[in-house]
Amino acid sequence: MRNLEVKVKDITIGGNSPIVVQTMCNTHTQDVAPSVEQCKEMIGAGAKIIRLTTQGLKEVEALKEIKRQLLEEGYTTPLVADVHFSSDVAIAAASVADKVRINPGNFAKEHEEAKRQFAKFIEVCKEHGTAVRIGLNHGSLGERIINLYGDTPLGMKEAVMEWLEMCVENDFYNVVVSLKASNTIVMATAYRLLKEAMEQRGVVFPLHLGVTEAGNGDMGRIKSAVGIGALLSEGIGDTIRVSLTENPVNEIPAAQTIADYFKKDGEFHNNIKVVTEQISSGKVPHFHFEEKSWNEFIIKASSLFGPLLLDKKIDDLSVSCQIGSDLFADDSEKIAEFKDNLMQASRRKFTKPEYIACPGCGRTLYNLEETFNEVKKRTSHLKGMRIAVMGCIVNGPGEMADADYGYVGEGKGKVAIYRGKEPVMRSVPQEEAIDALLRIIEEDSK
Repeated sequence: MRNLEVKVKDITIGGNSPIVVQTMCNTHTQDVAPSVEQCKEMIGAGAKIIRLTTQGLKEVEALKEIKRQLLEEGYTTPLVADVHFSSDVAIAAASVADKVRINPGNFAKEHEEAKRQFAKFIEVCKEHGTAVRIGLNHGSLGERIINLYGDTPLGMKEAVMEWLEMCVENDFYNVVVSLKASNTIVMATAYRLLKEAMEQRGVVFPLHLGVTEAGNGDMGRIKSAVGIGALLSEGIGDTIRVSLTENPVNEIPAAQTIADYFKKDGEFHNNIKVVTEQISSGKVPHFHFEEKSWNEFIIKASSLFGPLLLDKKIDDLSVSCQIGSDLFADDSEKIAEFKDNLMQASRRKFTKPEYIACPGCGRTLYNLEETFNEVKKRTSHLKGMRIAVMGCIVNGPGEMADADYGYVGEGKGKVAIYRGKEPVMRSVPQEEAIDALLRIIEEDSK
């Protein structure tokens, strides 16, 4: 069995290395100065790896300049090029970035062409010491895989295993893998299948974990902790990102809280032992937390109880928290809301709408966070409905495939409104788009 370690510049992912926390810029990569400043802010907050969207050759050149300026100021944090739909761009980026993220579902139009281009890509990565993330998201599988396996965790696993075989054939092992989904059950199931398949193959690549399109606020943190925690609790996962529809700097303390909680023989292991003993003795599980902040509490409590709920090992829980002089008991309104959010994030009980929202990046051409908050405000009464707010058409239509309705950025100041997988309005002016979305939902409800 080969348990691989991956080097991204001077950062090691996998093996016995600590969990690596990473994030992604939401600036436009061609806007070099703001991108450099955001990278510096992220590094100051503790990011170990930073990703930037690199959708074209102009962005590759901009990334080169961003890297140069950061190095000139003494910042050596590895930079990752995020590439979609162009294998030629991926090949160009491999000589500039410290790591390149590609998505197998859209690396090239045709599978044989993808294999040829991937071999070229790997050669450039070998030449420059560039790491790779094969990052597949639920909803972005290629047509051939969907025809064989459907848009399922099994299909996600099979698609990635094909590409890992190509890595082995090309004697290239500096590869990290991710199988993200906004549905925590789909996400956890896909990663478990992949880990089992890699172990059977005898070559285990490091895994990057994340719940994609998790949203923002409490729910974004809770959902991320449930999905990531379910896997880290089993020893699956080497690097993580908490994707929030907020300032990306906020992702770092959230991810670091999860990483610290799951340190070997640390807090989680002590806490789960207590809870497991309670369950074994036939009690309703309870745990009392003493934390510095509400965010730390909800992340740790979700990491502890979320996996148990997700895998149906418990049906309920009791929890309390002391934050400074404030005690939040199990029967308080705030704890009750947390438990509702946790139940929904764990796919056990739905008491409010389910939101799918990406964190935004350089491809987003509207104020995603402001729009998402307004959509949530105006649709909060639609219990059980699944509504997506996506930054662009790259990931939007595919990765919001589970949504009933969607709001997807289509270009500067323009939005497409989706009913399920079908666009029902195109090129809607941004200032009219939320009203248009609500109008379609209202008409359908009649």
